[in-house]
Order: sequence, then structure tokens, then C-alpha cells
Amino acid sequence: MNLYHKSDRRVALVTGAARGIGAAVATALAREGWTLMLVDVCGPVGGVDYPLPTMSDLIAVGEGCLQGRAPGVEVAYEQADVRDQAALDRAVAGAVGVFGGLDAAVACAGVIAGGDPLWETTDERFEVLMDVNLAGVWRLARAAVPALLERPRPRRGRFVAIASGGGLVGLPRLAAYSAAKHGVIGLVRSLAAELGPEEITANAVCPGSTRTAILEASAAVYGLGSAEEFAVHHMLPRLLEPEEVAAAVVWLCSEAASGVTGTAFPVDAGMTAR
Repeated sequence: MNLYHKSDRRVALVTGAARGIGAAVATALAREGWTLMLVDVCGPVGGVDYPLPTMSDLIAVGEGCLQGRAPGVEVAYEQADVRDQAALDRAVAGAVGVFGGLDAAVACAGVIAGGDPLWETTDERFEVLMDVNLAGVWRLARAAVPALLERPRPRRGRFVAIASGGGLVGLPRLAAYSAAKHGVIGLVRSLAAELGPEEITANAVCPGSTRTAILEASAAVYGLGSAEEFAVHHMLPRLLEPEEVAAAVVWLCSEAASGVTGTAFPVDAGMTAR
């Protein structure tokens, strides 16, 4: 773990923080005064064909958070694979040990792979999509919820997971990915039911086609010349930016969203409203 400073401000842990939506979430939370534990795998994952971010990418995100931060914001890093429960446990323990507690956990880590119909999907491809995109959210909850519960009442704990518009509709040639994202919504809704009496909210955010490395990989699955072609599925005729999704996450982590839990919150430019 690489540490900048100790802080007792609101503390959030963000997985998948090295780029894309996770990086945008981290940056937006820092602007709102959150102290951050930034987590990413920072290396290759078997069964995923496109390059994943590096530790340098994660550090660059953290440095950006510090440059645009509200007063008192601090940042620490942990290289951790969400398929590894012990690594996530260490990341949470690091946040608690260094910053004094945890107030929000945001599950942004995700990968995509596909191209084959469901009945031709290999074991490796199915398993990596389930293990990162669905079980990774479960493992983060296992690691983070006990720390959220350590905060005294009245609590303002938050658990937010990035699902997908593909968690609300079927996606041809991406069935395993879509199934995992459907599972995230069910998992988070059940977690919300369990955490409600503890004054902690749990919500899923469902982005449409967002300008990220995952979208570029999706374009390759469908043989598209450009990821821009996905905009045809939106009511708003454009792709989303990661910052637009991050704005919803930050709101769900705020006091203003204290009455919102168990939702599958679409930020999809109208994709799932058709």
C-alpha cells in the first residue's frame, strides 16, 4: 500500500479505479471531499483479450484526485484483484487502519469478453466474467460491510456497484457478461434489504454505452468500425462519458440520497427505456 497522508474525513474505497468509470468516480469523490483508497488489479487477467491498466495508471488517477481535491482529501493505493478475497480484505483493512474507518465502498472493477453465442462460450470466458463482474462485487461486500458497520449510529454508509444497461436487457454474443450484470442487480437489492435496518444503503448504477476501454472491446466483439456506433441504441444520440456515470455514483454516496436504496439506477441515455 502506498500512502499519502492520514485523514479522518469521509472514506471511500473504489475498485477498478485505474481508468474508465472507476477513475471518474474517484476523481469526482475527491472533489466532494472524500478520502480515498484506490484499488485495481494493475495487470493482465486471463481470458481478457485487451490490455488492463497498470500501477502507473492507478497512481496517475490518485495524483489527479489530489490536484483537484477539496481541502483535506487524502489518497492511498492498493493493488488487488477482486477475485482475491484476502487482497480485498487487506485493502479494506488498510483504509480503516490509515484513515480510521470506511463510509463507502464502490465496486467499479469489471471486464468484458464475448463474441460467441452462449452455447459456445468457453469455461474460461464464462468464469472470468462471473468471477470479476459478479463475485468481485460480493467479495467487496464481504470485505467492506463489516467496516461500514463499525461506524457508530446514526450511520451514513454507502455501497454502490456498477452494473450495466446489459444488466437490464439481453445482449447477443455477450450473454455471460449480461448474466453477471443481472446478478449484480439482484445481489445489491438483497444487500439493501439486509443493510436497511443498519442505516446503510446499497444501490447499483446501470450505465449505457460509455466511452471506456470496455466499450472499445465491445465494439471489437461486434466487428464495429468504431465504438461510436453504439450510440444508435441511445435515445440521446451520443455515447456517455465516464463522468456522467460518476455523477450518479457520487450522488448515491451523498447525504441527499439517504432515502435511496435497492435501486438499479440507469444512466444510459435512454438505452433501456425503448
